[in-house]
Amino acid sequence: MIGRVIRVLIGFALASLVSAFTLVAFVYAPGEMASLRSDLSGERLSEAGLFALAITPHVAMSAVLPALASVIFAEVRKIARWIFYAFAGICIAAAGFLVQHLSQPPDEAAILSNYALIAFLVSGFAGGLIYWVFSGRFAASGASPSDAGDA
Repeated sequence: MIGRVIRVLIGFALASLVSAFTLVAFVYAPGEMASLRSDLSGERLSEAGLFALAITPHVAMSAVLPALASVIFAEVRKIARWIFYAFAGICIAAAGFLVQHLSQPPDEAAILSNYALIAFLVSGFAGGLIYWVFSGRFAASGASPSDAGDA
């Protein structure tokens, strides 16, 4: 039981980190990074990494309750398929996008744009897949790492 909880917590932490890095990748576009001089691109890359680390706790705090509900559902039902976790990540990210959109004052520029929506959805997909890789594929009791991917 303790091992399962630790596995879930580590998977959630890694999923939050990857989701934050994915969001930052949409802010610091790879094409923009490649076109910079080598001394500026290293500085810009460091800035992007620090920004991703800074927003990771915000990503984790906004996803913790729906992720907990998804994990409990999956663990009880012994769901070990990657598609479930990818879909759960996308749903959590879509909910986060809607909350962000609805919390903005009406007179300010809205976050509701295709680019921001795609960034959130890709971030949720990446987080869901990373969670599955490190934790979700072992949700089926007695599944070994070699046969959990087939489930």
